[in-house]
Amino acid sequence: MADRRQVLRIGALAAGAPAVLGATGAPAEAAPHRPGRPPSLVIGHRGASGYRPEHTLASYELAARMGADYIEPDLVATRDHVLVARHEPEIGGTTDVASRPEFASRRRTVVLDGMAVTGWFTHDFTLAELKTLRATERIPQVRQHNTLYDGLFEVPTFEEVLRLRERLSRELEREIGVYPETKHPTYFRGLGLGLETPLVRALRRHHLDRHDAKVFVQSFEARNLESLHDEYRLRAPLVFLTSATGGPFGDPKSYAEYLTPAGLRQLARYTDGIGPDKVQIIPRRADDTLGTPTGLVGDAHAAGLKVMPYTFRAENQFLPADYRIGTDPAAYGRAIDEQVTFLRTGIDGLFTDQADIGVLARQLAFVPA
Repeated sequence: MADRRQVLRIGALAAGAPAVLGATGAPAEAAPHRPGRPPSLVIGHRGASGYRPEHTLASYELAARMGADYIEPDLVATRDHVLVARHEPEIGGTTDVASRPEFASRRRTVVLDGMAVTGWFTHDFTLAELKTLRATERIPQVRQHNTLYDGLFEVPTFEEVLRLRERLSRELEREIGVYPETKHPTYFRGLGLGLETPLVRALRRHHLDRHDAKVFVQSFEARNLESLHDEYRLRAPLVFLTSATGGPFGDPKSYAEYLTPAGLRQLARYTDGIGPDKVQIIPRRADDTLGTPTGLVGDAHAAGLKVMPYTFRAENQFLPADYRIGTDPAAYGRAIDEQVTFLRTGIDGLFTDQADIGVLARQLAFVPA
């Protein structure tokens, strides 16, 4: 575990959250090299969503300035088939659309991957209409500070995210990666708004369709990734996301089956990595404390796949019971120590809502005791 002397020695690299909220942090140092392996990646989950409303240009920029290697936009489509960054097609919880009387009639119920969902949906708005909305904090009861920024930021397009990536790469003098996720690709394909074509076109327009591009395209649907690889001939790296339960929508194969040694070898034909729920790397015990690592990292590496689990968050309610501090579910716990523990299992990266914590944990994980 990280001790106080280690934190003091390295802490300036990540500049704790309150200090970094001004969004002017200095570029982070390179991660310490592990013999025979590249450094683990810090992926800004929905940007720096612990400090700014998620999936906004402000959130992505802050993550990069905090030292994230990659920024992660989730991609959905508008009615006029433009890719925009939202966690879900339903935007009632992440924009001010519910307070906009001119869009009240757009509220409806759809069947999304077999479940009825009521709200407002990106595919019922043109891009011009969507641009009149403003982002809001998705979980204000947990991240009250983020509500300071409600109403300030637009819903960004994928094109705007890619341009931001280019600008920040020049300014910070290091290449910032992009880690887009296709959200509900089967659903959007059924609407005639397939995500694959505009995604591939955007990556090629920005010269990012290469094996060595600083890109990972991710999806919870294996068939979506297989199609991107085989039919669209996308050569940017692909990552299969998995959950601890269930399976991809419309797929008879469960996530557990995909993660067997044989399933991983099959995935390696058309993907470059997996993005499991972190409990698939180290499960929780019955008392919600952190348990013993599984063999998933070793099995995936044996198949030639990278392993980048999600999602690491600083608040107590998201941490194992033995990493919490106090009883306030929204207070910060021992998030650095949790990430250090996971990094030492050999994972190749992690998704975190607080990129500065990920950068610091990466430094501490390989400091001699």
